Amino acid sequence: MAIRYALPNGLTVVFEEQHAAKVAAFQVWVKVGSADERPDQAGLAHLHEHMLFKGTERRGPGEIARDVEAHGGEINAWTSFDQTVYHIVMASQFARMGLDILGDAVRRSAFDAEELAREIEVVCEEIKRSQDTPSRRASRDLFATAFQVHGYRLPVIGTAESVRSFTREKVLEFYHRYYTPQNMVLSVAGDLREDELRGWVEEIFGGDWGRPFAGPVVRAAEPPLTERRVLLRPDDVKEASVHVAFHIPQAGHPDTPALDLLAMIVGQGEASWLTREVKRRHNLVNDIHAFAYTPQDPGMFSVAMNLQAENAPRALRETTRVLATLRAAPVSAQELSTAKALMEAEAVYQRETVQGVARKMGYYQSGLGSLDAEERYYEEIRAQTPEKLREVARKYLRFDRAIVTAQLPGGQGLTEADVHAALDGADQEPPAAPPERKARKVDAGEPSLRVGGTSKSPPRTIIEKLPSGATVLVREDASVPLFAVRAAFLGGLRYETASDNGISTLLSRCLTRGTPSHDAEDISQLIDAYAGNMGGQSGRHSTSLRGEFLSRHFEPAFRLFADSVLHPAFPEVEVARERSLMLQDILTREDKPSGLAFELFHRTLFHEHPYRLPVLGEKASVEALTPQALHAWHAGHMDPSQLTLCVVGDVKVDAVLALAREYFGASRGKVAPPPRIAAEPRPTSARQEKRVLTRAQSHLVMGFQGMRLDDPAHYALEVLSGVLSGQGGRLFIELRDKRSMAYSVSSFGMEGIEPGYFAVYMGTSPEKVDAALAGIREQLERLREEPVPEAELARARQNLIGTHEIGLQRCGARAGVIAMDSMYGLGADNSLRYAEYISAVTSEQVQEVARQVLDFDRSALAIVGP
Repeated sequence: MAIRYALPNGLTVVFEEQHAAKVAAFQVWVKVGSADERPDQAGLAHLHEHMLFKGTERRGPGEIARDVEAHGGEINAWTSFDQTVYHIVMASQFARMGLDILGDAVRRSAFDAEELAREIEVVCEEIKRSQDTPSRRASRDLFATAFQVHGYRLPVIGTAESVRSFTREKVLEFYHRYYTPQNMVLSVAGDLREDELRGWVEEIFGGDWGRPFAGPVVRAAEPPLTERRVLLRPDDVKEASVHVAFHIPQAGHPDTPALDLLAMIVGQGEASWLTREVKRRHNLVNDIHAFAYTPQDPGMFSVAMNLQAENAPRALRETTRVLATLRAAPVSAQELSTAKALMEAEAVYQRETVQGVARKMGYYQSGLGSLDAEERYYEEIRAQTPEKLREVARKYLRFDRAIVTAQLPGGQGLTEADVHAALDGADQEPPAAPPERKARKVDAGEPSLRVGGTSKSPPRTIIEKLPSGATVLVREDASVPLFAVRAAFLGGLRYETASDNGISTLLSRCLTRGTPSHDAEDISQLIDAYAGNMGGQSGRHSTSLRGEFLSRHFEPAFRLFADSVLHPAFPEVEVARERSLMLQDILTREDKPSGLAFELFHRTLFHEHPYRLPVLGEKASVEALTPQALHAWHAGHMDPSQLTLCVVGDVKVDAVLALAREYFGASRGKVAPPPRIAAEPRPTSARQEKRVLTRAQSHLVMGFQGMRLDDPAHYALEVLSGVLSGQGGRLFIELRDKRSMAYSVSSFGMEGIEPGYFAVYMGTSPEKVDAALAGIREQLERLREEPVPEAELARARQNLIGTHEIGLQRCGARAGVIAMDSMYGLGADNSLRYAEYISAVTSEQVQEVARQVLDFDRSALAIVGP
C-alpha cells in the first residue's frame, strides 16, 4: 500500500514497500520542464539533468556516478516538457547511500564553471545526434506545427546556439528558482521499511534549503485551433514519415480516459483498427500507431506512420477514413471491454520492477497532485461506454482542424492538395466500416494489482526432459499475477549463408502470422484477449518465440503459444507482407547511421563466419525467400527435440509440465543436422572500412575478435568492459566528461558459440574523429599496460552484479536468460551464480585478457559519417 506524507519544508514523499526483490528505487521529480523556460533559457531544464551529476559540495566531478556504480546501482535522469526526473535504483542493502547521493545532487549541486563548459559541449553533441535521427526530426516538426505559442512547440533539448549562451549565473538562477522542496516529489519503492525511510528522508532532505519557492510560472496558453495546419518537409531519408494530429485536453481532464481508450482501439497493437486496415489489409505502411499525448497542459491525439513515399496519399486517405469511423459509429462492447482489460493489464506489467512502481507514483503525485488519481483514472476507464467514446471522438477528431506534418524523401510523395483532399473526403465520404472482431468468451475481469510479498532466496528452477528430447524449465514466482514463456532453438544468423541471409528473421516475424487453427488476425485478437504480448525473435545464435500474459489466462494463452511454435502456416500473403516490410527496413538502414556502423564493423572483422552477415539480411537474399523455404527451415531446426522451453511467473509447475508434455512430448522426426561452422581465423593485420554518409555526426566502432560463451575468461572481459563503461567508467570520464568528445560512448562484448567480438562505440563530430580514435586507443592500451587499481576493479565488479540483478526483475527477462543459458549448455541456474563468477575476477586476469584480446595489429575499425 502506497503512503504519502510531506516534510515541514514542503517536500512531498510517496513510498510503497515491497520485498519481492532486494532492490530499491529512488526518484526525485522536479516540477519544471522545458515549457517553463523563458526564450533565453531554451534547453536549460535539460542542461540541469546533465549538471546535477557533475559534482556537489561533498562530491567531486565523477564521484556521484562512481559511488552509485561501486554499489551496484544505476543512476540517470530525463527531462520532459513538464518535469525533470532524477533516479537511482540499487540493491536495498545500499539504499541509504543511494538516497544520500540523490539528495546531495538535487540539494547541493556545485555547477563548477569548467564542468559546465565541458557539459555544454556534450549537450551540443547530443543535439547533433538528434539531428541525425529521423524520428526526432519528425517529432520536432509535429510539435512546432501543433503548438505555435505554448512552450511545447520547442525541443526540450534546446538548440546549440541557446545552450552555448548559458553562463553559470544563468544556470544558478534557474536552479535556485525551481530546485526547492516545495517544487519536488520524492518517490520511493522497494525493499525498505517505512520507519527507516522516514528517518533517512528527514536527515537528507529535511530542514531549510534556503531557496523559497516563488510558485510556478504562468505559461502562455495555446489559442484554440480554428483551421488546418500542414507542414510537408523534404528530407534526406529513405522512408517517409507522416503525422495526423488533433488538439486534445490535458491529463486529468474528464475526457482523457476515453481518448486513451480510443488511441488503444484505433492504433495500438497488431489487432488495432489502423494496423488491420492500413497496414495489413491495404499494405500501405511499414508501421502505424496512435497515441493520446496528455501532458500538464492540453496535448495531442496523433497517428504516426512510416511508409514508402508513393503510398502516402492513399495511406492518409485510409487513415482518415478509419478515424472518421470512430466519429460515426460506436465501438463494439467487446472491443471496448478488451481495451479496458489491456489498459489495466499495463498497470500490472509496470509493477514488475521497483522503478516502474516509483515512476507511476511520481507521475501521479507530481503531475496530477495525488496518488489517488491512479485509482480514479482506472475507475473512469471502467465507466466508459461505446457512446461516450463516440462523443469524445466527435468532439476532438475534427478534420477541419487537423494538423498534418510529413518528412518526405526528396520532397516527393505527398502534396498539400493530397492532404486537403484526404481530410475533406473523411468529412464527406461514408466512413469505413469498423473492423469486426470474432466473438469469443474470455474472462475480462479486473486484473489484480498485487505485487510484492516477502523477500526470499531465488526460487529453484524445475527441469524436465521430455521423451521428444525437449527441455522444459519452470520457475514459480507469484509476486506479480503474470507469467512469461520462452521457446528457444539453436539457429539464427549462425545457421544462415549469404544466399538465405535473413531467413531466421523472416521466420520469426511470421511465427504469429497464422496456424491451421488461427489466422493472423485471430492470433492478434487472442493475444489482446489474454492481455499479453507475443512475438518471434531471431539473433546470432537462436530463434525463439516469447510471450507474456496475465496468469489468469495461463492455459488458453499457453495453448495459443504452443500452436504458434509448432504449427506456423506461413501463408503466402503474410510471408509476402513481412518480406516487404523487411525489405523496407533494409532500404532505410541509412536512416540509422549507428546501426550502419555496426553492420560495417561486422563485415570488417568477420570475413568468413556468418557473424559477418546482417541479422536483417540483404535485399537479394530476402527477396528470394519463400513460404516453402520457411517450412523447410522450421521443420529442420524447430522440432520439439531441439526445443528449450522456459516458463517463469505466477504458475504451477504441474500445470506447466502437463501442457508441455501434451504439446512438445513427441518429435516430428524431420530434424536437419546443424551446419558445420568453422571459427573465423584471427585477422593477420589491422582492418579499416569507411562508409561516407552526410550526417551531423560520425559513428565509430573499433573492435577485436572476442570470446566464446563457454570460455571462463569471458567474465574477465566483462569486468574489463565494466572498467571502461558506465558513467563512472574510463571512456565516459576521459572522453565525454573531460574532453567533451561525445554524448554516446560505450564498450561491450558479444560472446558467441564461436569467438565473438569486443568493441567500443562512439558518436562524435566529424572534426573530432582522429582525436576520438586516439583517445579510445589510449584507454585500451592502459588496460594492456597497467593493472586496474583495486577500487576501480571493485566498482566495475559491483556495477556488473547490481545491474544484472536489476535487469532480472521482470519475468520475461528471467525466462529469456534461463532458456538461453540452458540451451547453450551453461546451466539453467547459471545466472544465479553470476555474482560469484564476477566477484572472483582479479586485476591480473583483466590485464591478461586485455593483452589477449586488445591486439591493435588485429583490430577492425568501421567509420560511418561525412
